[in-house]
Amino acid sequence: MKNRYIESFEKAQITGKEVPSFKAGDTLRLGIKIQEGDKSRIQNYEGICIAVRGNGVDRTFTVRKMGANNVGVEKVFPLYSESLDKIEVLRIGRVRRAKLYYLRDRKGKSARIRELRK
Repeated sequence: MKNRYIESFEKAQITGKEVPSFKAGDTLRLGIKIQEGDKSRIQNYEGICIAVRGNGVDRTFTVRKMGANNVGVEKVFPLYSESLDKIEVLRIGRVRRAKLYYLRDRKGKSARIRELRK
C-alpha cells in the first residue's frame, strides 16, 4: 500500500505524457533527447522491444538493436522518462512470449520476428 502523497506525485508524472501501447516483439523507433553542453538534440534508436516490466511510473522496457559488426545493443528505458521525446511503433510483432530473451542467442534469419497481419 502506497502513501497517498506518493500516489498523487506519480499520477502527476504520468498525466503529461502520451505513450502508445506496445508489447514485446514490436519494432520501436525512440527519439532520445541528448544534452551536449548547452545544446540538445534528438537521436533515434530503433530496435525490437524484448521486455516490458513494472507498472505505473516505474514501468520500463528493453529495446534491442543490432549495432555495428552485428553486435547486439540493449538499452532499458523508463517509460515516463524526460529524455524520451517520442515513441513510434513501426511494426507489430507476432510472438508467443512476454520476454524475448532468446533473441540474444540468435543471429540472422533465426532472429526475425513475424509481423502481425491485420
